[in-house]
Amino acid sequence: MFARRALRDGAVWHYIGLVLIGMGLVQYIPLMMSLVCREWDMALDFLISSSSALLVGGAAALGGRQSRRTKLGWSQGMMVAAGSWFLGTLLCALPYYLSGNYRSYLDSCFDVMSGLTTTGLTMVQDLDHLSDGLNMWRHLLTFIGGQGLVVLALSFLVKGTSGAYKMYVGEAKDERLMPNAVSTTRYIWLISLIYLVLGTLVLWIAGITAGLSADRAFLHGLWVFMAAWSTGGFAPMSQNILYYHSAFYEIATMVFFIIGSFNFALHYAVLTGKRRELVRNVETLSFTVTVTVLTLITTLGLMRLNVYPDAAAAFRKGFYQLISGHTTTGFMTVYARQFHYEWGDIALFAIISAMLLGGSACSTAGGFKGLRIGIIAHTLGRETRRMALPDSTVCIVKYHHIRDVVPDEAQIRSAFMIVILYIVTFAVGTLAGMLSGYSFGMSAFESASVTGNVGLSIGVTQPSMPSALKLTYIVIMWVARLEFMSVLAMAVNIAGKVRKNVLP
Repeated sequence: MFARRALRDGAVWHYIGLVLIGMGLVQYIPLMMSLVCREWDMALDFLISSSSALLVGGAAALGGRQSRRTKLGWSQGMMVAAGSWFLGTLLCALPYYLSGNYRSYLDSCFDVMSGLTTTGLTMVQDLDHLSDGLNMWRHLLTFIGGQGLVVLALSFLVKGTSGAYKMYVGEAKDERLMPNAVSTTRYIWLISLIYLVLGTLVLWIAGITAGLSADRAFLHGLWVFMAAWSTGGFAPMSQNILYYHSAFYEIATMVFFIIGSFNFALHYAVLTGKRRELVRNVETLSFTVTVTVLTLITTLGLMRLNVYPDAAAAFRKGFYQLISGHTTTGFMTVYARQFHYEWGDIALFAIISAMLLGGSACSTAGGFKGLRIGIIAHTLGRETRRMALPDSTVCIVKYHHIRDVVPDEAQIRSAFMIVILYIVTFAVGTLAGMLSGYSFGMSAFESASVTGNVGLSIGVTQPSMPSALKLTYIVIMWVARLEFMSVLAMAVNIAGKVRKNVLP
């Protein structure tokens, strides 16, 4: 038994090592960008960081090489996901820290975790004059994080393993688009790369029409699309999408981050000819209902306070922020402090609700997820009907997600459990904000953004915030992105080893 456990631990380290190797290799992209732009210091920073990731990853992969054929259990698969994200954050923060654009290594780790989890909150200083190489790295992290670190490794570094699906599920994905997990992850990357070409082209044109030079418009289009598709919220300028002052740019980014928030299985269905799935799927239906209701509430709240001169302006500003929050993207066309000083409680209630509800399961989005909202709504409907009908009547819950599905009790319990964990995490983040000296409204808004991996900010997230709150937000982004189970599995495993080795 002990030999089997040791082999599994070795396999965990082997696959974590492969993920770290992947992150080291990816850094050659911003390294080349820095060389092209003659940013010599930044190129050296990426060389140091890449070498560190390759060294650590290679050591872990080689150390567990003899165990790589060992069949991973669910716990080990989840530990690979959680461990990869934790160690990946520590190593990928090196270019940030060495660049001098961050006050501390903690701030650098905050930004890496924010990027990988597609949250989009940032601690960077002087963003408007950031090097092109570092901007490429920021947005590349978001793009990779949207697909998943383990998805990256399974797609390009793993030929096949019996534990691949367990590692894949560890990153809060469970859709099987293809016969096995490795083929599925490769198809996810194929979909994303196709959209990358299309999205960059559209935003390049939008940037030129907004007044940018052709080369800057291309880079901005590439970076903004990466963040939009991954529902990440990073932008190359401190004013975010407001910088462009372009309705074309706003509409284009909105289209891409809405599409990016959809389930990859839905993308696969549409691309293979099942276009009716767009109007039948439980996630698109729940998304449409909640967006409609929350848009009305947001517009009503803004109009009551006369925040904007007319209903059209209130809708334009309100809808963009709301849909950005609901898809957990975090793009903004207002200043952070405007939420606090101008928007009022009604509109903020709608935005907070949207950020917590989130996008679709098995997508780049965060939050509760539309699939769980659909399962819970159908279950509540079933229980309501059951109370009104004779005891002998059998009520069946059924929803449509690619196919008609009758969820079992385990799926229903899972949906309720994950939503409850999100609510508890939101409450913890809100309390942490209040203990750090912020008001309830500001703390709740920022906590909803962190818990839902959104990126909208009311002004709390900045380099001057307390270190304890930064650490709290880092942990919340991590556990929420992996939907709790992977991090909990790793914590239980570590606690067990400590108890066995330390306690009598």
